[in-house]
Amino acid sequence: MNNIEHKFGEIILKNQPLAFRMRPQSIEEVSGQQHLVGEGKIIARMVKAKQLSSMILYGPPGIGKTSIASAIAGSTKYAFRTLNAVTNNKKDMEIVAAEGKMSGKVILLLDEVHRLDKGKQDFLLPYLENGTIILIGATTSNPYHAINPAIRSRCQIFELFPLTDTEIKETLLRALENPERGLGSYSIKLEEKALYHLGTASNGDARSSLNALELAVLSTEPDEDGVIHITESIAEECLQKKSLAHDKDGDAHYDVLSGFQKSIRGSDANAALHYLGRLIEAGDLPSISRRLLVIAYEDIGLANPQAGPRTLAAIQTAEKIGFPEARIPLANAVIELCLSPKSNSAICAIDEALADIRAGLSGEVPLHLKDAHYKGAKELGRGIDYKYPHDYENGWVKQQYLPDKLKHRQYYKPKFTGKFEQALATVYEKINKS
Repeated sequence: MNNIEHKFGEIILKNQPLAFRMRPQSIEEVSGQQHLVGEGKIIARMVKAKQLSSMILYGPPGIGKTSIASAIAGSTKYAFRTLNAVTNNKKDMEIVAAEGKMSGKVILLLDEVHRLDKGKQDFLLPYLENGTIILIGATTSNPYHAINPAIRSRCQIFELFPLTDTEIKETLLRALENPERGLGSYSIKLEEKALYHLGTASNGDARSSLNALELAVLSTEPDEDGVIHITESIAEECLQKKSLAHDKDGDAHYDVLSGFQKSIRGSDANAALHYLGRLIEAGDLPSISRRLLVIAYEDIGLANPQAGPRTLAAIQTAEKIGFPEARIPLANAVIELCLSPKSNSAICAIDEALADIRAGLSGEVPLHLKDAHYKGAKELGRGIDYKYPHDYENGWVKQQYLPDKLKHRQYYKPKFTGKFEQALATVYEKINKS
């Protein structure tokens, strides 16, 4: 490459968004997804052995699907091309295929792979079969439901997860320090609260955080010494999300979530709606969704078993319609959970059972319960004297199910909180007394 071409390449790169410029150039630079790219993990092993196979990467936006594809290409030195299954046509794919034939192999990152139509799919299949094209399909949809089986069967499927707050903060700090691809050529003072907000408020979306950081730097006037000061309020404006936390250690985010759950547990609908509003203002749908589902099963539990499925339906509706309308099904769910009877009998029961197991209290499965389907099992006494409950009038029969060490343990202690659990308690008591 001559000097003119090099300078031209630098100009093009500098005109790209920060998130694009900071894409990893090797597997070692990838943030997060260590279950795939960490030392000894599957993608790292494939790259090290230079034995790549086509794959589909799926997960939410901005968590590293394109970054992993770019890192694979950088680590293996294969030609790397990016297409979109919707906007690029078959002719674009023919160009990639021709390049693969000439060079022996080409990595094709195909975004929105779940939108691949039959014509493009039929064209790609033979090249995937013979390895000319290594396909890395990227999608936010579950490939087991959204991607044609013909493509799916030719690819490894890997799920990616939102980056942790720590991983996003590390990515931001790398961008601040890198003088060539990042913002290292600027003199920047990033407040701790601003870093915290950029690292947490994007809900695991590194691209969103990087673009907000770049906007903050480029839109803020430097002081007399040429230093650009990025405050929390500037970070909020650039990310377009209000900070949920205003304390140095960031504990307030978890305090709000804690207050949210405890208000529902305490049946205070007004307080719960207040904390829901604070989470909505932060755009934190993932935290709201996870916490509501936990509450439905931990705090409401068997007192109102339909609360769980109805909460899930409300969350799925919220995810489909997005904010601001998502606030409506979420409010419905919160009010129902607040005013439902409460029972923690299920979580107490499983935790007590787990505590025994972790303390070494388990023991042998009773002989009459052991698998007796294989040849010679009966001779060993397995399955003998087992009483088949369906042969009895009530559908149950008294016999020992717990190991000898634990045969008198009672984990489930019913609560008389509502009609459903009261009915369960009646049956439970009747069985235990028989």
